[in-house]
Amino acid sequence: MQPTEAEIPEKRYFKIGEVSAITGLEPYVLRYWETEFPKINPARSRLGQRLYRKRDIEIILEIKDLLYRKRYTIAGAKQDLTQRQKEDAPPTDDTQPLSLEQLRAELLAIRDLLSR
Repeated sequence: MQPTEAEIPEKRYFKIGEVSAITGLEPYVLRYWETEFPKINPARSRLGQRLYRKRDIEIILEIKDLLYRKRYTIAGAKQDLTQRQKEDAPPTDDTQPLSLEQLRAELLAIRDLLSR
């Protein structure tokens, strides 16, 4: 099952039974995965019920795909998700740092602007 195949209704929160029906996973599996994958972090109601968001369900479907279809181990799925997160991170600024002379010149220019 591809993560995009499941139809996720447009709701703000889902109870564990609803997530179980959407993903085809038993509630005990969802609870276990919460302990293994920190990215699955449902909110809690005042009564302590788990309240999953749409993003949580998408992550669960992604994990299900890795474990069941691609046959990854839990450790392998964790590693794959971590690698994807690094790849999706915004690129770092590759500009060269200023030399001390350049920095001093810019600071002096700023001082001159402020003293006017």
